[in-house]
Amino acid sequence: MYRYDEFDQEFVTERVAQFRGQVARRLSGELTEDQFRPLRLMNGVYLQLHAYMLRIAIPYGTLNAEQMRMLAFIARKYDRGYGHFTTRQNLQFHWPALKDVPDILDHLSRVEMHSIQTSGNCIRNVTADQFSGAAADEIVDPRPYAEILRQWSSLHPEFVFLPRKFKIAVTGAERDRAAVQVHDIGLQARRDANGRVGFAVFVGGGLGRTPMIAHKINDFLPEEHLLSYCEAILRVYNLFGRRDNKFKARIKILVHETGAEEIKRQVDAEWERIRHSALALPDEEIRRIRDYFALPADLRPRPAESIVLNRARAGDAGLDAWVVQNVVPHKVSGHAIATISLKPIGGTPGDATAEQLELIADLAERYSHGEIRVSHEQNLVLPHVALDDLPALYEALERNGLGTANAGLVTDIIACPGLDYCALANARSIPIAQRISERFGDHARQAEIGELKIKISGCINACGHHHVGHIGILGVEKKGEEFYQITLGGSGDENTSIGEIIGKGFSSDEVVDAIETLVDTYLARRDTPDEDFLAAYRRLGQAPFKEALYGTA
Repeated sequence: MYRYDEFDQEFVTERVAQFRGQVARRLSGELTEDQFRPLRLMNGVYLQLHAYMLRIAIPYGTLNAEQMRMLAFIARKYDRGYGHFTTRQNLQFHWPALKDVPDILDHLSRVEMHSIQTSGNCIRNVTADQFSGAAADEIVDPRPYAEILRQWSSLHPEFVFLPRKFKIAVTGAERDRAAVQVHDIGLQARRDANGRVGFAVFVGGGLGRTPMIAHKINDFLPEEHLLSYCEAILRVYNLFGRRDNKFKARIKILVHETGAEEIKRQVDAEWERIRHSALALPDEEIRRIRDYFALPADLRPRPAESIVLNRARAGDAGLDAWVVQNVVPHKVSGHAIATISLKPIGGTPGDATAEQLELIADLAERYSHGEIRVSHEQNLVLPHVALDDLPALYEALERNGLGTANAGLVTDIIACPGLDYCALANARSIPIAQRISERFGDHARQAEIGELKIKISGCINACGHHHVGHIGILGVEKKGEEFYQITLGGSGDENTSIGEIIGKGFSSDEVVDAIETLVDTYLARRDTPDEDFLAAYRRLGQAPFKEALYGTA
């Protein structure tokens, strides 16, 4: 993992001291709320329905056991005993007192964490594949490049007041687990025929009010030009992005209105001006940062098959189901990557208690070389687990409510906080997720259904990524009541698609039945037991699903 140098630490410490003074001025009345608002947002502090909310950055979803314990400490001392992991691989505390926020940030700074640029019209937390550096199918570890982007973008003087917020995601495998095509800039690391590292560059993706899939504007950008090319994109956006209408201010609208080819021409022209400047990345600097992300020194190959694991699975159906669903291959023989589901049946997606955070920190040290990852699907990951250790790991997780075997299944639901917390929301997300989870809670039924991604947003801002759910659910307000619009056929992987609205919305009382009808229709119409929901929908189209819901195609 990357370790702060003296500059990093001084940078974060000074920012905490600066914000402490700003909070004191707000509490004394010297600053009005309107004056304070841009200052708090630059430090990740929102004012929600009932309280302030603090959003903490977890760059590219990577943290260590010490940092996780600090999050647990803060949850217990300054919040209500839990934290909420988000689709940007951040963590949110929903109940801190404003007077305590500077102390929270001071605690975070001691473990190399902060909340800078988790809000505001700036470059937000850079996200990455949660299996980075460990996945068997990985071509390039994207984390060193995400770290380079983090350093470049932090308080970049030209890009702290952009037309609108700006999001970057990086992946390094053919299977896109970072949803790069629905980001302002998406980067897919790859190698050319000579083994050189470069990036396919996607621009202009995004969800929200106007969902759009990004356009590829560069097939292979050599790694040394990563910063200069991204800088060129940001300069074009900063110059031509709309500032007169916040609903049309994202780069996706600029790309749509200008045309991808013209945007590429403008970016390439700007890039030609700056590509040989100080932004060019020297090989030695790339190697220096890459060295931080080397595999743990004591992570050595083991036999590819574990007798211990096989025996344990034969005698424990719960362990067997968890390994099938939550464990994927590691690039080092005899090891695996284990997903810890934060979606217990009937639970709040993405929530973890202080006790659970501390347990995961302990388990990470015992079984995963101290490393933990956050996925954009609101789960946690232990990336380096020996196959022999999986039974003991599962047993500890199961005892503490963390052993749910549902990664990628119908109950592994993404949901934003919705109207229970958010001042922007039109409807509740959490109760709908809980009820769907309970409806499909039987594991045998989930296994029969197979991969099915349900994503729920409480408003058009799409923090729950409903547009790219196989089944997407959008909460809307209609004459004072909460209704839910359903979309089908969305996907956030390498074959990205935006879901299609199926028809009129459903009330809170009706929506879970509607989801069950859709699932039953899929089960009745799929070609084979191996054809998943998304494949069946793409083959069949809307008609059979619409007829099942409304009685007419």
